[in-house]
Amino acid sequence: MKARIKRFISALALLSVEAVLVWLAFFGCVLLFVYMAELVFVDKSTAFDEAMFRFAASHTSPETTRIMRFISFFASADYLMVVPVLIVLVFAWFRQLQWFALKVLVISFTSTMMNQALKRVFERPRPETAMLEQSGLSFPSGHAMIGGSFYGLLIYIVWRTVPNPIWRWLLTIVLTLLLLLIGYSRIYLNVHYATDVLAGFSAGILWLLISIYFMRKLEIIYFRKVEKKQV
Repeated sequence: MKARIKRFISALALLSVEAVLVWLAFFGCVLLFVYMAELVFVDKSTAFDEAMFRFAASHTSPETTRIMRFISFFASADYLMVVPVLIVLVFAWFRQLQWFALKVLVISFTSTMMNQALKRVFERPRPETAMLEQSGLSFPSGHAMIGGSFYGLLIYIVWRTVPNPIWRWLLTIVLTLLLLLIGYSRIYLNVHYATDVLAGFSAGILWLLISIYFMRKLEIIYFRKVEKKQV
C-alpha cells in the first residue's frame, strides 16, 4: 500500500512539473510574439534585425551560404509538403502510432494556414537584401513557424514513444539544433529578419501546444466511446 502511495505521489509530482513547463512555454511564446510584433510595428525599431544581419555578414562565405541553403530546405514548402505525408503513412501502419499520425497531419496543415493568415494580418515585406528570390510576406517566418510546430511535434512524439533515455535525448537535441539552424539560415540568407524568425518560433510552438491540448482531449473522448462499445 505504501509503495502504491509513493508511486502515486511521484507521478503527481512529475505531472505538476510537466504542467508548469507547458504553461511557462505557453505564456513565454505569447509574450515573445507580442514583444516582436510591438518592436516591429509599434516601436518601428530595426536595431535588433540590423545587428543580426551584421553578425551573419561577418562570417558570410560561398561555402557557408551553400550549407545555409541546404539547411533551409528542411523547412521549405517542397520538403513540408512531402515529409509530413510520408510520416503520416508510416505511422498509420502501426496501431499505437495512429493518433500521432493524425496529429502530424492536422498540425502540419493548420500551422501552414495559420502562418498565411498571420502574414496577411501584418503584411511586412521581405528584406531587400535577400540572397534568394522568395515570394510572399515576411512576418512571421513560415520556415520558423511551420518548422517549429512540425519539429516540435516530432520532439513531442519522441518523448512519448522512445523508451531509451539516451536515444530520447539524442533525437531531441538533433531536432532542436536542426530547428534553430533553420531559423538562423533564414536570417543568414537575408530572406527574413531576426524578428520574423523569433515571432515564427513563438507562434509555431504556441500553435503546437494548443493543438496537442485539444487533440488529446479528442483522443480521450474517442477511447472512452470505444471502451463503452466494447463493454
